[in-house]
Amino acid sequence: MKDIDTYRGKKVLVLGLGKSGFAVTKLLLKLGATVTLNDKSDLSTNEHAQELQKLGVTVIGGKHPVDLFEQKKFDFMVKNPGIPYENPMVVAAEKAKLPILTEPEIALNVSSAPYVAVTGSNGKTTTVMLTQQIMDHHLQKTGHHAYAVGNIGYPISEAVLKADENDLLVVELSSFQLLGTYTIKPKVAAIVDIYPNVHLDYHKTFENYRDAKLLITQKQDENDLFLANKDQAEILERELATTKAKVKTFSIKTDQADYYFKDQALYHGDQEIIKTSDVLLPGLHNMQNSLIAIAISQHMGAELDDIKATLTTFTGAKHRLQYVMTLDGRKVYNDSKSTNIEAASVALPAFNEPEIWIAGGLDRGFVFDDLVPFIKGHVKAAVLYGESKYLLADACRKAGVETIKIVDTLQMAVPVAYSLSEAGNVILLSPACASWDQFRTFEERGDYFVSFIKELKTK
Repeated sequence: MKDIDTYRGKKVLVLGLGKSGFAVTKLLLKLGATVTLNDKSDLSTNEHAQELQKLGVTVIGGKHPVDLFEQKKFDFMVKNPGIPYENPMVVAAEKAKLPILTEPEIALNVSSAPYVAVTGSNGKTTTVMLTQQIMDHHLQKTGHHAYAVGNIGYPISEAVLKADENDLLVVELSSFQLLGTYTIKPKVAAIVDIYPNVHLDYHKTFENYRDAKLLITQKQDENDLFLANKDQAEILERELATTKAKVKTFSIKTDQADYYFKDQALYHGDQEIIKTSDVLLPGLHNMQNSLIAIAISQHMGAELDDIKATLTTFTGAKHRLQYVMTLDGRKVYNDSKSTNIEAASVALPAFNEPEIWIAGGLDRGFVFDDLVPFIKGHVKAAVLYGESKYLLADACRKAGVETIKIVDTLQMAVPVAYSLSEAGNVILLSPACASWDQFRTFEERGDYFVSFIKELKTK
């Protein structure tokens, strides 16, 4: 870890005690800062809060005391990425003209290890995990490691304490995190894709969302690499106008890109890297994720054997079109991360086998007509639950699905889906909706789905 003076002797307010809030607070202490942590939750019995108090952190829970800014005269705020800018503490920080940072801004600036970064609307986690595994396979030959960090769930602030200059950080960055970064400079930055109607409750407009994603390349220069999606022409035009890095493109639609899918194989230029039949992950979107992982890894020194060893064995990121098991001849996939229409539109055409589709969740006021062409020809039967079940049923009827079952909960949906399936079918959970009507997170939803499937196996 680099020893920098940016935060030495400074007063820093950390807003939000989550994984990253806890980790970045400890990192700031190591960098010589005086830290106050505030969270609206009651922290009186929180073990992490108690640990931080013992380390000298002022911990304030259960409220957002805006008058704190007059008392303390902070130099920086470090905000949990998910906290909206309308939060009263954030509004007060802006009024006081404080720099409002997120954890990656601090952690990546003290990293001794080089780092690459990935963002996008869909596919970034799988891309990060593929890249990390390829690079780890490569670096282990010399006794070093690659770490998947950031939005993927492992705080960067923890990884920088152990990763040295011979290791590599593969960083997943969300638009929320990127809004609080100003100086990050990845060796390679990749934007998988950018879709409308994603996180508009936070960013307000698509243009704000897109521009937040583009912050990943804001400080790159000609010595760095930026990977852009040639299949999104309007986004590509904006990316080319923004970045100062060397640009390479990837595509699953044309061979006029640097990395591309053609004739059931993945290519770099004229070189065939791997046949898609040898790639374990299903679906065209995973060919896109694989192309990006290949491009990043090759730029960072990985060899063909590292790439093939990973792509032929990697079964998928958890909750992201994750293969669960084969149950009585039926392949079961957990795509609980499918929290929007765009994600489901990627999952549904990923299989050649007939699908029993389980979907449903929070009703955000959307209709699902955009899914009709993806449902058609892929979904044999649909089992729909939660607040959005009738809206989803309408889309299924428009797609010509003959068997549509309506249930109340995911737990009820699983045995119904199994009863409608037969050997050679795929049972696919790809909800197309947020989980919050019945679950706290999409991870919780996916874990319950897997447990319900396992219960079937024991019967």
